[in-house]
Amino acid sequence: MKGYTPEVAIATEPLFEKIKHLIPAVEWPIIAPLIYKINELKVEKNAVILAHNYQTPDIYHCVADFVGDSLQLAIQAQETEADIIVQAGVYFMAETSKLLSPEKTILIPSLEAGCSLAASINGENVRQLKRKYPGVPVVTYVNTSAEVKAEADICCTSANAIAVVEGLGVERVIMLPDEFLSKNVANLTDVEIIAWRGRCEVHEKFTANELREYRVTSPGVSILAHPECSPEVLEEADFAGSTSSLIRYVNDNRPDKVMMVTECSMSDNVSAEIGPEVEFIRPCNLCPHMKAITLENIAESLELLRYEVTIPEEISVRARRSVQEMINLGVEGRDFEKGEFKDVVIEDEVSLNSMDIPLQKSFS
Repeated sequence: MKGYTPEVAIATEPLFEKIKHLIPAVEWPIIAPLIYKINELKVEKNAVILAHNYQTPDIYHCVADFVGDSLQLAIQAQETEADIIVQAGVYFMAETSKLLSPEKTILIPSLEAGCSLAASINGENVRQLKRKYPGVPVVTYVNTSAEVKAEADICCTSANAIAVVEGLGVERVIMLPDEFLSKNVANLTDVEIIAWRGRCEVHEKFTANELREYRVTSPGVSILAHPECSPEVLEEADFAGSTSSLIRYVNDNRPDKVMMVTECSMSDNVSAEIGPEVEFIRPCNLCPHMKAITLENIAESLELLRYEVTIPEEISVRARRSVQEMINLGVEGRDFEKGEFKDVVIEDEVSLNSMDIPLQKSFS
């Protein structure tokens, strides 16, 4: 790998200009050669890098070809002519890209890039839920494994969750696996929600009291929350929506001070786009799984074609169908305005294992 040569310095200078308020100048000569190498490898391998909004600025702004939320990235993977996709995100995102682009090579730079929410449920849990609630449609968040998607009727994102639930035209749905997202949807619809006790380890840490304290220490701050936070947090926030909605809110409204109640690298990435006119108050909860992706292992993944994501055909066919059902439904995204708190049935492995129902293999 080249060192910080004049060639590397000139090629990477525009990238540093964008993130210089986020990365100390003394560190740039160390990471710039790696950025240069990755961008050369992409051309050599006919590869693109998809970076989630929670990636660090050096990845998001300096090597990524496409950025966005998990579904946006999977759709970009489907549309690109590249042969190789490097997923700078977590494993379920790489699986979703593989579902929509089965002919492409999908790489995940680190096998440590998991997800607490996706790990909270498996395919057998979903099959048990379907036996307990026969005939009730299963809506699964895209933040799940391919195995879980394969057992669902349709997928949803945080942006379109309300619209998907209501678009099914039924009185009751099983919504998996995020307990708080399910509760926040339930508060805004007349559809009865049966939820699962899964949580994002980043968003569950935020509390309404914490937000009230920030209002005292940062008067006039606009607080924007992700719907994987608790209903109490959303009630305290000024605006709530998906990662894309939060970014759009900042771009459209340009508040003097803003706090994004989500993974803290997103504030860094948006601030690099917005500039100094908006002050970002950062309640920094980091996702350890997202941070398993680094410039170093992206370069190694590209160079060695390491950690290719594959999905068994019997799973991929059914999982792809549930994702495609969501896309075919064609519903618009909807933000999370204030709602009426409602009681929601929360299932988990303990409640399911207490059922006196014999297990049976699913052939659907």
